[in-house]
Amino acid sequence: MKKSLITFIVLAGLGLFGWQAYQKMSASRQGPDPQRRNAPVAVEVMPVKIATIQEVGSFTGTLYPLSSFVLAPKIAGRLEKIMVHIGDTVKSGQLVAVLDDDEYRQQVSQARAELEVAQAMLQERKSTLENARREYERTVELRKKKIASESQLDSADSEFLTHQAELKVATAQVSQKEAALNMANVRLSYAQIQVPANHTTADRVVGERFVDEGAMLAPNTPIVSILDIGKLIAAIYVIERDYPKIRPGLEAMISTDAFPGRTFTGNVIRIAPLLKEESREARVEIEIPNPLTLLKPGMFVRVQIQFEQHENATVIPTAALVKRNGTQGVFLADLTQKKARFVPVTVGIISTGQAEVLDPPLSGAVVTLGHHLLEDGAAIILPEQNPPA
Repeated sequence: MKKSLITFIVLAGLGLFGWQAYQKMSASRQGPDPQRRNAPVAVEVMPVKIATIQEVGSFTGTLYPLSSFVLAPKIAGRLEKIMVHIGDTVKSGQLVAVLDDDEYRQQVSQARAELEVAQAMLQERKSTLENARREYERTVELRKKKIASESQLDSADSEFLTHQAELKVATAQVSQKEAALNMANVRLSYAQIQVPANHTTADRVVGERFVDEGAMLAPNTPIVSILDIGKLIAAIYVIERDYPKIRPGLEAMISTDAFPGRTFTGNVIRIAPLLKEESREARVEIEIPNPLTLLKPGMFVRVQIQFEQHENATVIPTAALVKRNGTQGVFLADLTQKKARFVPVTVGIISTGQAEVLDPPLSGAVVTLGHHLLEDGAAIILPEQNPPA
């Protein structure tokens, strides 16, 4: 009897434990307590504004001179004199350096003497040809009178033709010696290293100086580098997302650590037609006027380019944007009913903590803090109604 009673008590305890476990599982399936789920949520709100919003891209880059080249001799020689130093301003046609030109002057003198010899030879050939012409004409007349024989006429004719050929050779030799003299003069002029002419109004400056006076130079040995810094080029690299937004003529604002708080303006002038495969970026060049030459090549710069500007746009804080079930939207706050309503939105420009709402039209206030706890139609507590801690 006692054994049956003990068994009954054990079975009753197990049944009670199972019933309690079933109740707990059923409660967990039904979700949280409805009273807790419908509890008001403390939030912060901001008004929807009508304002002007700009889409601005921020980039970094490096400054380069508008043009840059190296002055080098076309001939070999000893550097006799150099007239410029780093930072000097130079103009088109200015003499920068002089090579020892004694050898080239001697070559000019030799070429001139050879030309004079050729010219004298030409005069001699002209005189000989004139004598041969007269002799030929005289022989022709004598032949007509049967005084000169046919062989004498043929000999005079052959002599005349020979001297004509010699005159042509002498004339060609004079032209050859004139060309040699011109070449010698050109080589002599190469001893004078000058700044080539340019089509810009700005002066150029000496960027680097590579040699000193007395150095023996081979052809194409760099002497100085010349930079045009009246205008500079800022080279930036644009990623694929921003590439379609860049177009020539866009204004750019440039800043650099060398001049804190100061900005310079420029315009996009060139856009690379390809993106580099390894970086997926395209080179964009911006021309910057530099009349005071404050900016220098090689400086690191920060560039801001305004892609678009929308006026009278519906603007909300970006903190108000949330996603519910994969849909982007905002919670509109009903300040009278103290309710929050989820509204799907189409976003336009996003810039500096603000977002443009293209659709639908919005007005009132949006929830910017606490919306992660909200559901559509949830009750809210505004900051002024929060109970004290």
